[in-house]
Amino acid sequence: MRHVRLGLLVPSSNTTMECEFNLMRPKQATVHTGRIRLREVAVSELLDMEKKIEEEALKLADAKVEVMAFGCTSGSLIRGLGHDKEIVSRIEKAANIPAVTTARAVVNALRAPNLSRISVATPYTDDINILERRFLEQNGFTVVKIEGLGITDNLEIGRQKPETIIRMVEHVDTLQGEGIFLSCTNLPTVELIASLEKRFGKPVISSNTATLRFMLKRIGYNHALEGYGSLFYTQ
Repeated sequence: MRHVRLGLLVPSSNTTMECEFNLMRPKQATVHTGRIRLREVAVSELLDMEKKIEEEALKLADAKVEVMAFGCTSGSLIRGLGHDKEIVSRIEKAANIPAVTTARAVVNALRAPNLSRISVATPYTDDINILERRFLEQNGFTVVKIEGLGITDNLEIGRQKPETIIRMVEHVDTLQGEGIFLSCTNLPTVELIASLEKRFGKPVISSNTATLRFMLKRIGYNHALEGYGSLFYTQ
């Protein structure tokens, strides 16, 4: 693989996505990040953050990244079906660079192993979870269970411990669920995914594994990445 630059647009208070991308990325890839102001995961702040997309995408484009991701799960789905596609269109028009959103990456990742019934664990409040459920169901999935930690402070989301993530999965896993989705690009999860898949016997997908996989596919990189779950072995 030739050297490529991966571009991330993240909420300003996100302390996890860059770190996890740098853990997972192929050796030939580098990660370059722009930030859009957001401190709380609340509908009003998410909508305000979206107003700055073009400005920050244009800045990030100066680094000559080959693909750009809007790295916020809730921020790319709260307005329902088509919200993610609108964001992609805005980024590509402003920056003239291929773009993805985390929300669309998650849909593609859940479809890769042909999942239809999913369990969802989030750090969010109930109002955000309602919107997430709606988006996933609008895209054809059955959400058998969704639970959140009730956190709005995005820095606090980034401080969650491994034992908390494990308990989250325990609470949402059901016999009916074919796979588990860990939502939020600021929730630290990727170092647990392989062990969670082994323990629960089903695919476990996070916002960050889904986003990285989709970005790499957009630039034609289809090789497996070891250690971060079965998603990186699906076509």
